[in-house]
Amino acid sequence: MKLSDFDFALPEDRIALRPARPRDSARLLHVKEGGLEDRGVLDLPELLQPGDLLVFNDTRVIPAALTGVRPARAQGGGGDASIEINLHKRDGEAVWRAFARPAKRLREGDAVRFDGGLTAEVSEKRDGGEIVLVFDRSGVALDAAIVAAGAPPLPPYIASKRAADMADLEDYQTIYAAPDKAGSVAAPTAGLHFTDRLLAALEARGVKQARLTLHVGAGTFLPVKTETLDEHRMHAEWYSLSKETAAAINAAREAGGRVIAVGTTSLRTLESAADPDGTVRAEARETDIFITPGYRFRVVDGLMTNFHLPKSTLFMLVCALAGFETMHAAYAHAVASGYRFFSYGDSSLLWRSDHSVPAT
Repeated sequence: MKLSDFDFALPEDRIALRPARPRDSARLLHVKEGGLEDRGVLDLPELLQPGDLLVFNDTRVIPAALTGVRPARAQGGGGDASIEINLHKRDGEAVWRAFARPAKRLREGDAVRFDGGLTAEVSEKRDGGEIVLVFDRSGVALDAAIVAAGAPPLPPYIASKRAADMADLEDYQTIYAAPDKAGSVAAPTAGLHFTDRLLAALEARGVKQARLTLHVGAGTFLPVKTETLDEHRMHAEWYSLSKETAAAINAAREAGGRVIAVGTTSLRTLESAADPDGTVRAEARETDIFITPGYRFRVVDGLMTNFHLPKSTLFMLVCALAGFETMHAAYAHAVASGYRFFSYGDSSLLWRSDHSVPAT
């Protein structure tokens, strides 16, 4: 398949710049066998069955958007230069990979100064505006300095239209993000719809819950630049899946329950940690799994996810899960029906195309 196969028309006014309030009041498009059903996120418990298992990504988003100053160089550098930095992957206790804008203002060896006295040196420049920064502190001291200097790392399609503000500190974080699981530079946005009352309603319905961790990188927003999909390379992201979560997933499957990933990050983790027979392993490592139509799913039966960008790897993933024609029809319906798209937008519930959905 070609990149152009995953294009679709999306009016600008369908892109959500703020979330629904309360968060569980968002709409939900149920894409099921036999057609499409317009529902709400609060309807999720009745769309699931007792014994089903929802798997959440409990990563915590860090304020990875930094504004820095590259001081004037002694020779050939002009004056001070303002630099926008978006951290995207930690490479060591004091080392982060980042995207810089404008990257042309930076050279290897340059210093960049941030609020609060935090400084870093550009140790390497790479293609696509990527740089490697070595900070003047490490570990928890660096974490604290980033929190003090940074802002919520809003996706480009929101950041280009408005600045991050205090509301985003809460809005761009799931309510179950674990304090000790900080490391994402983008939110696992399907989880942004969940509230305490929705989680309680799911528990009352008999729907089980499990947690895993995948630290979302900024690579999730990078466009696919090759028309041939086989030539695209995903950025690797680190995940951890505990023995308890692996056991819960394997037990649910053995008992006949369905495994529903909350978000594409949870789905990619589950499929990365699954054996060919669908048994899930406890492990911690990186994954660069790239799921396109033709992929044979091992463990995931369903997916709750927001609406994704045209020509994106995430739209390819949902086409692989629920069917190419089905998802193009679903997205056309969503656009025509006024669903809100992307990170702060509405949600959908999808089922694996080779897996029938029991009547509810």
